[in-house]
This record gives sequence, C-alpha cells and structure tokens, in this order.
Amino acid sequence: MTYVLDTNAVSALMKGSPAVVDRLAATDRADVALPQPVIAEIAYGIERLPRSARRQALQARFELVCSELQRLEWTDEVSHTYGRIKAALERRGARIEDFDAAIAAHAIALDATLVTANLDHMARIPGLRVEDWGTQA
Repeated sequence: MTYVLDTNAVSALMKGSPAVVDRLAATDRADVALPQPVIAEIAYGIERLPRSARRQALQARFELVCSELQRLEWTDEVSHTYGRIKAALERRGARIEDFDAAIAAHAIALDATLVTANLDHMARIPGLRVEDWGTQA
C-alpha cells in the first residue's frame, strides 16, 4: 500500500510524535511519499517564523524528512483529479481549502491512502482513503 502524508502528518513527524514516528518506521519508505503542496505548506510555515534556533531546528528536521521520503510530482492526472474533487465538493456545498483538495488529489491519483489527523475534513472527499497514524497502533 502507498501512503501520502498530509501536512499535519509531516508536522507530527517533525515534532517527533512517537505514534507517527513508530508507524513510519514500520512502513517501507518506498511506500510513503510527500506531495508538493505539503512541501509548500511546511516551507511557508517555516519561512513565517522569525530567525531563531527554533526555526533552524525545524528547517533541519524538514530537510531530513524530505531527504528520507520520495516526493510526488503534480501531474496532469493530479490536476484533473483536483478539478473533480473541487467541483464535487462545491456541488454539495462542502468546500475545503485548495491545498487540502490538491493533497487529496495526489493520493487519489496514485490510488494511495492519505495519512492525516484531519479525518472529518478529508472524509468529505469521495473515494479518498484516510488513516490517522497519530492514533493507530
């Protein structure tokens, strides 16, 4: 099975969440990937911080995570899937943030499971499989 990490899952890894770190350690790294929107969100969060030891530590952790996990390209299939997701949610009056839809589109296009702590929010997306590594053994 392939897993796509949501921004909150990467953040949990960077914070050293034992449940998320343990689950990643028990999963073949070739089966775990980061979509580009997650990389953008984490980079933005770090850039917003004032220059400090904390910012440097977060940047180092982020670089480590990125060096250990494969990245997913934003392909035409992802773009088409994103369009279907956004349109379906709008028709139901259940809009979500664009980056959330884009992250979900990466998982669906890859036929992967999205690892996220935001189960209620992401459950709005038809056909998206989700898991919360922070609560599962």
